[in-house]
Amino acid sequence: MIKTGNTLVSIYTEMTPNPETMKFVANKLLYPGKSIDFADEASAAPSPLAQQLFTFPFIKAVFIASNFVTLTKTSDMEDWQDVIPTIKQFLKDYLEEGKPVVIEEEVAAMKSTNSNTVHADDDDVVKRIKELLENYVKPAVEMDGGAIQFKSYENGVVNLAMQGSCSGCPSSTITLKAGIEGMMKRMIPEVKEVVAEAE
Repeated sequence: MIKTGNTLVSIYTEMTPNPETMKFVANKLLYPGKSIDFADEASAAPSPLAQQLFTFPFIKAVFIASNFVTLTKTSDMEDWQDVIPTIKQFLKDYLEEGKPVVIEEEVAAMKSTNSNTVHADDDDVVKRIKELLENYVKPAVEMDGGAIQFKSYENGVVNLAMQGSCSGCPSSTITLKAGIEGMMKRMIPEVKEVVAEAE
C-alpha cells in the first residue's frame, strides 16, 4: 500500500562531544524552535516518540529538539554502531507515519522552571542572561546535540541545567566555564560565576 502526501524522511547520525550520546538528525522538523529533555522513562509522558525510544533497552535518556533527537545510551552498551541502523529505521518509519513527537498540552502540564523565555517579572540581569543564552549559547550547543537551560540567578551566580548531549559530557564543563562563563562575565558585569545544576 502506498501512502501519499507523506514526505520521505531521511535520518543521519552525528557524533557529539559526549561518547555516551548520539545525535539523530531528520530532514523534517520534529519540535520546531523548541527542545525537551527526558532524563528517564518516567518523564517521557508528553512525548509518544520518547516513550517508544525508551522501549529500546540500551536507551537511558532522550532529548528532542527542532530537527534532531539526541539519545544517551546505557554504559553497558558497547558501541553505537551496533544499534544505529535499527534506531535510524525506527525513527524513519515513525516520522513517515506522521505519528506525534511531542504533545504540547502534556508539556504545559509538567512545565518546570527550565526556560530561557524572558518573563515580564524577570529582573534586568536575568533578562540579559536569558537573551545571551538564547542568541549565543543555544545555536552552538544544539550543533552538539544538547541544550542549556536557565535555572536561576542569585548573588552573581548563574545556575544552568545541561540537557541532551551536554548532560554528563566531560567537555560540557569546559564549555560552561571557558565559554559561557567567560562570555557572560564580559557582557553582563553582574555575573560572577556560572554553575551547572546536577540533573
